[in-house]
Amino acid sequence: MKHFSISFIVGGGLSVLFLMGALLSFFWTPYDVELLNIKGKFASPGLEHLMGTDHFGRDILSMVMVGTRNAIAVSLIAVGIGATIGVPLGLWAAATCMNGSRLIDELLMRGNDLIFAFPSLLLAIMITAVFGPSIINAIIAIGIFNIPVFARISRGAALSIWPKEYISAARVAGKGVSRISYEHILPNILNLLIVQATIQFSIAIIAEASLSYVGLGSQPPNPSLGRMLNEAQTMIFFAPWLAYFPGGVIVALVLGFNLMGDGIRDLLDPKLRQKSITGKVSNDAS
Repeated sequence: MKHFSISFIVGGGLSVLFLMGALLSFFWTPYDVELLNIKGKFASPGLEHLMGTDHFGRDILSMVMVGTRNAIAVSLIAVGIGATIGVPLGLWAAATCMNGSRLIDELLMRGNDLIFAFPSLLLAIMITAVFGPSIINAIIAIGIFNIPVFARISRGAALSIWPKEYISAARVAGKGVSRISYEHILPNILNLLIVQATIQFSIAIIAEASLSYVGLGSQPPNPSLGRMLNEAQTMIFFAPWLAYFPGGVIVALVLGFNLMGDGIRDLLDPKLRQKSITGKVSNDAS
């Protein structure tokens, strides 16, 4: 029987809560996010508006729901792009390295180093500044930064598996490098990639909020948590809820996915699982 850690339960609960809210926003929000009500501006949180209203009288709860949906969608697609391109590149680099040809491996890894030389947020800002501010360009910018992360992780993990005896047996059986990579290497590093994906998902949420904060992400009238924080900074002293709620959602989102990633790592790591079982047996024996 598997024992779920506190990190997994708390992180999974937060993640599911926000995912349900994001999915619900496709079908229902308390108010129209594009509806302006100047007479009702700066309404404090109450029964009519649970999170209050902003300087245009828009309902904060409705905007937070849609903004969370946009942040999750951008992060999911960006991490998907990074994993889809980065993992095959990492497996390819490891395979060529083990076959004695280090040229491709060196080219790929030095390309990764070049991307890592730029701060991720600065790189994203440069890309969106060149191609124009939009949610599509934000996805591309964040996805490009995720490629070398997954490439490096998959390469390092694959290099530790290639010398194994069952890999040698597969090569003797006549299996090619590509087939070995996807039939034997990839399944054995999948746990590591899943954990890394949850970490990158959290980073992507922060990156999306940062780009929107500086006006290079999701554009009006589409709500964004980062732009809501930008608009609230001059009004925080007399309407603090404008910053508290979107900022709190960003923190809770990132915390939830980080905790869930830690929980998944504990759940899938055989060494940690064996240590937990050994400790439980020792406690029962005493």
